[in-house]
Amino acid sequence: MSTTQSDKRQMRSAARLYAVQALFQMEASGQTVDKVRREFEDWRMGGVYEGEEMAEGDIPLFRRLMEGAVSNQAIIDQMTDRALVEKWPIARIDPTLRALFRAAGAELIEGTTPPRVVINEFVDIAKAFFPEGREGKFVNAVLDHMAREARPEAF
Repeated sequence: MSTTQSDKRQMRSAARLYAVQALFQMEASGQTVDKVRREFEDWRMGGVYEGEEMAEGDIPLFRRLMEGAVSNQAIIDQMTDRALVEKWPIARIDPTLRALFRAAGAELIEGTTPPRVVINEFVDIAKAFFPEGREGKFVNAVLDHMAREARPEAF
């Protein structure tokens, strides 16, 4: 069975979602990146979780996002802080959004994906986590600012 472009795109989207979930779990539980990464790769990606079959994820992208978010966390958090309103430092925002900004920041810093693709993908993830709210617009604005800082040549 060959993997189509659409399948690859879905696997990359799933990897981004898993990275946000894994980064959130790391912060909430205090677990190491290696422990959480293994759990996601061994049990969550493509597995059956709480009776539902989970999507396959692009494991190399998932690993790059996890490692990039952890190794560049201070840089990413500073970029996020500069993009946020002065009275709302990253420590005060929702932990899910903090994980999302870290995963997106890692992909923006890595520089292999066009910034617009990164922004659109993570805005979709924000909408999935916050379907009732305005978080999509908020995430779009913050990531646009972060992308212009991380990759000015792309704009």
